[in-house]
Amino acid sequence: MDVNHTAARLFSGWEDGLLFSCLQGHMGQIIAHGADSALARAGDFCFLAGAPCRELVEQAPAPLLVPRDEGWAEMIEAVLGDRARRFTRYATQKNPGNFDRARLERLAPSLPQGDIMVPIGAELVPALMAEVWSRDLCGNFQDGADFVRRGLGVAVLREGRPAAGAASYCVYDGGIEIEIDTRPDCRRQGLAAACGARLILDCLDRGLYPGWDAHTEISLHLAQRLGYTLDRPYPAYWVEEKENRGG
Repeated sequence: MDVNHTAARLFSGWEDGLLFSCLQGHMGQIIAHGADSALARAGDFCFLAGAPCRELVEQAPAPLLVPRDEGWAEMIEAVLGDRARRFTRYATQKNPGNFDRARLERLAPSLPQGDIMVPIGAELVPALMAEVWSRDLCGNFQDGADFVRRGLGVAVLREGRPAAGAASYCVYDGGIEIEIDTRPDCRRQGLAAACGARLILDCLDRGLYPGWDAHTEISLHLAQRLGYTLDRPYPAYWVEEKENRGG
């Protein structure tokens, strides 16, 4: 059985940058169960398509499950019970014509006095990986050299330490999926908007599409401020580790 062919068929029509990255062989892995069910894993995400399959739910190697339909949602709930918390994510329209460059160019340099914005280079990756809040900015790459070779990102430094950043969570042909994170003590100061604006401009200058799926309504509001338009809400599940459960 050709796993990639099976996955391409089962995931056909599902427009998501993380899936593109997986199916195109840039990042992640694909697991098929026969010819009718498949899982695509990229970063913290597992996408499930085809016929609902207990075995794929049980062996999902990442904590965030995205079902293609309610049949998969019912399987997730039946197999994982209260370990799986259902919540809503928000897909945005993939239309580069929605961006207002003039607005983004005003937002990008809007930093508190003393803060500086720099490209994320190999020398900055260890500092980002050392903090829980910033690991997702470059954690899906092998190392700093791999990030520089394939990724793209900017970070705000405050007194020499990373305070916020926007970077490619994953890469695919013609685009990236954006990850934006801010150090907890630096939030609500406009850093996320400045980083996001700069990264979007950098992507547009390179002919890349800066994809954005929002994890929360707060993330969606930031996306809309930067020029994105809501496409649709969709369900996802966050799965708790067994050892973290109480009782």
